[in-house]
Amino acid sequence: MVKHVILWTLKDEYSGAQMEQIKADIKSGLEGLKGQIPGLVDIQVNINGLSSSNADLMLDSTFEDEAALKGYAVHPAHVAVADGKVRPFTASRVCLDYEI
Repeated sequence: MVKHVILWTLKDEYSGAQMEQIKADIKSGLEGLKGQIPGLVDIQVNINGLSSSNADLMLDSTFEDEAALKGYAVHPAHVAVADGKVRPFTASRVCLDYEI
């Protein structure tokens, strides 16, 4: 099994209400991929970080193996969410992939 964890910060140009909507849209878009991508075991997006956090949201996903993770990266459903709901609104991205 492989974990794929991403932390994002959103661009500073959005109001509080806009940021909450963007986070909710990212969460629904990414979590909606479950069952659509071969080898994707679980996917969760946390949008309710504590005030001590220095990231706005976190993706925590699990794949059967590294090949499944590579397939996810280029899968049209994932690319559509990433290009439409994530990349236009994020200022930074940090990723850690590891075996469990």
